[in-house]
Amino acid sequence: MNKLLKIYSSITGKLAVGFDVTLLLFRIVLAYGFYSTSSMKWQNISGVAEWFGSLGIPMPTLNAYMAASTESAGVVLLTLGLATRLISIPLIIVMIVAIVTVHWVNGFEAGNNGYEIPLYYLLMLLMLLVKGGGRISFDNVFKRWLTGKNK
Repeated sequence: MNKLLKIYSSITGKLAVGFDVTLLLFRIVLAYGFYSTSSMKWQNISGVAEWFGSLGIPMPTLNAYMAASTESAGVVLLTLGLATRLISIPLIIVMIVAIVTVHWVNGFEAGNNGYEIPLYYLLMLLMLLVKGGGRISFDNVFKRWLTGKNK
C-alpha cells in the first residue's frame, strides 16, 4: 500500500506541473470563444441592441456596447494573461446574463442552444478568477517584477 501511495504521489506531482499549461489553455480557448461573439456583436451592434431589447434587457443599446466591449477586452487580456482576475469578473457577468436571458429556456444541451457552453465558460472563468492566469502570463511577469523576484 505504501508503494502505491508513493507512485500516486509521484504521478500527481508530475501532473501538477501541467496546471499552468491548463490555465493557459483555458485563457486561449476563452479568448477564441469571446473573439467570435464580440466580432459578431461589433458587425451589427444596432441589431444586437434591438435583440437585447426584445429579450427585455434594460438599456439595450448601452448593454450591447458593454457586452461587446467586455468580450473584446477579454480577448486581448485573456490571450496575454494580463489582469486575468479583473477581466474574469465582467466576463462572468456576461455569461450569467447570457444563460439567464437566452440559453436557460432551451435546457442544457448545446445543440439546442442550451446553457451548456456558457456554463463551461463560466466555470473556466471562475477558475481563472480564483487561480489567476498562472505562471505563463503577463500577470506573473509583472508580479515577479514588482516583488523583485526575476528568476
